Amino acid sequence: MLHNILIIAEVIVSIVMTISVLLQPSKSQGLTGFVPTTTGTFYSKNKSKTREAVLSKITIISSILFGVIILLYQLPIFK
Repeated sequence: MLHNILIIAEVIVSIVMTISVLLQPSKSQGLTGFVPTTTGTFYSKNKSKTREAVLSKITIISSILFGVIILLYQLPIFK
């Protein structure tokens, strides 16, 4: 029973993680990102409220959950 719950949770978390990674925009800026700039724009000041920040947090949380589920799956009670 617990084995099936872990497998279902792993599938759901992996789907959420995959979707959140695919929805994130590319961060490759070429050489423009090589030199740091000191200008503060509205976007840079409110970065934590943007869609990209939310997707980044979802990706981090789902990847941590994925790792925890994998570790739980290796415990003897779930075999």
